[in-house]
Amino acid sequence: MIPQSNFLILAVIDPSRKQDLRKLFIQMTSKPGIADPLNSRVPFSRLARLHVARFTILEANTLDDIRRYGMEPAPWQSTLVFQGDCDGEAEDLLREMISIAEAGLREIFSFCMDYDANQPLLQWLLKHNQKPSADYVNWIGRSVQQVHEEAALQRSLSHKLQELLAELHAEVDIRKIRQQLLTHVELELDAGTLSLTPPPPTPSDWKLRNTLHKLGVPLLLLLLAPLLLISAPVILFLLRRHERSDPEFDIRPERDHIHSLSIQEDHDVSNHFNVFGDVKPGLFRLSLLKFLLMILDYTSRHIYNKGYLTRIRTIHFAHWVLLDNNRRILFMSNYDGSHESYMDDFINKVAWGLNLVFSNGVAYPATRWLVKGGAEREHIYKYTLRRHQLPSEVWYKAYPGLTAYDLSRNSKIRAGVKEYPVNDKQLREWLRLI
Repeated sequence: MIPQSNFLILAVIDPSRKQDLRKLFIQMTSKPGIADPLNSRVPFSRLARLHVARFTILEANTLDDIRRYGMEPAPWQSTLVFQGDCDGEAEDLLREMISIAEAGLREIFSFCMDYDANQPLLQWLLKHNQKPSADYVNWIGRSVQQVHEEAALQRSLSHKLQELLAELHAEVDIRKIRQQLLTHVELELDAGTLSLTPPPPTPSDWKLRNTLHKLGVPLLLLLLAPLLLISAPVILFLLRRHERSDPEFDIRPERDHIHSLSIQEDHDVSNHFNVFGDVKPGLFRLSLLKFLLMILDYTSRHIYNKGYLTRIRTIHFAHWVLLDNNRRILFMSNYDGSHESYMDDFINKVAWGLNLVFSNGVAYPATRWLVKGGAEREHIYKYTLRRHQLPSEVWYKAYPGLTAYDLSRNSKIRAGVKEYPVNDKQLREWLRLI
């Protein structure tokens, strides 16, 4: 299989040119915030290994919230983020992108303060690349090529199945139907109208790194267990003291801000999400956040890597990034459904999971013992995320119209082509998928 990786390029924007940059981004879109896949500056669809990408301008719209902690806000300059998820190594993808879009990329980043036109572009991009503290991939190893091939297989089989059912005049023989469908697939493969490329071998260096990470984190926790056990009462005492002293926020988002977000949403079955804000002050909160992000990254890589994040199945990719010397955190995701359904999914299914990480952010609803409260306080939680949410100037998805459920279903259909169902019940389930 080909594992996925990501890039996240950050550069401070020249304040005098920010509006011109926004106008440039509009020229790269076909709908508000939605990329024209073949736009002249960065023709995303020519990059066969790119799943999703976005250009986002990070603005500190909630800068003053930290004042409720008796602190002055740390200054923040508007920053351009170029983020994407791809098959294989991100550096290879960036190199390929430069080969087809160097002029467009240079034009975009020329709006940034420290852009150097004389420096090789790949070198400049890698210098500005930021590694997230935690990543989530819906299905590690499912490539863009696989997604497209399996979607074509599902469409072809669905069309053929409708033809076969329309021709039936007697009782349905499901085994005969399956055989006719398999014959159809073989003919399509021979004609070249369908492809089912075998997965490539997993890179040996990635397997080694992944195994070391899988074993290393539990070993580290095991070594730290005595210390954590001894210090647990102190940690719990400090946690409750911080939770009780956190100021309350119940601030409705501005109408214009909500409009700027909603105008970009629901153009496709999937949407994009950016949340940016301050980390609660103090060493305790930062240490707790870093520890929980490490655990989140571990579970995403080794446990929740086959179609779901705890009970949530609608996220394609997600990233948590600490910025500005750990004073701020950025969360970026690609998800299926509307914004409201996305929020409700988390509130109803894994509110405790949201609380673990996001409760360490300024303005998040108060929690109890880290897992209770928080997102359970629905309207405050939704207000908070909307206030901290930022639009994407340009967002690209390589397979519009397909949800994470569709990708999973299509993979099961392909597996059913290769492997004969053991009984009629499984055969009927496979036909229902089509």
